[in-house]
Amino acid sequence: MAAMKQLAATVRSGAGKGAARSVRREGRIPGVIYGGGVPAESITLDYRELNKLIYAGHFLTTIFEIDIEGRKERVIPRDYQLDVVRDTPLHVDFLRLRPGSRLRVDVPVHFINQETCPGIKKGGALNVVRHSIEMRVPADNIPEAVTADLAELEIADSLHISAIKLPEGCKPTITDRDFTIATITPPARVEEVAPVAAAAAAPAKGAPAKAAPAKK
Repeated sequence: MAAMKQLAATVRSGAGKGAARSVRREGRIPGVIYGGGVPAESITLDYRELNKLIYAGHFLTTIFEIDIEGRKERVIPRDYQLDVVRDTPLHVDFLRLRPGSRLRVDVPVHFINQETCPGIKKGGALNVVRHSIEMRVPADNIPEAVTADLAELEIADSLHISAIKLPEGCKPTITDRDFTIATITPPARVEEVAPVAAAAAAPAKGAPAKAAPAKK
């Protein structure tokens, strides 16, 4: 389960692009908290702290308890915007979490036992079809990742979602088929280039030239 983290925020009164630029000049990032059956609330967050959290990984699957000037909201990030040139955060959206709620999230897949996988040891290669799986999960039990075990896969074998143990209460959004997570592809074959027939028929260096037939 993803660990809950603490985050501090302040209420943002202004709206629009001008107000957002003013917030960023102060070293803060504008954001919004929505959902839970109550009106959306505009907030600001510390730039350095938010930037560090985004680039630490698993940001969109981490639950936060945001302290908004003494009042606490339990949320999960749903989206964020980055500057197209500097890759720095510009805005972030949070979804309020209520007890018993369920979410749709992309959960990363971690592959284990690549070093002992029979197919890979025979020269095959791991072909990852899905690096993450979209699942519906309880808000109180959001997994950081799911594990895909390659220990028994041979060349040309496939690993399907049915072979992965999912955390309790978590289900993939695709339910109509046993979709593929990864395959072990055969090793690449390097075919020898056949020698050119004319080259093969040419006389060896230093060998006497074949005499032309006598004319009758």
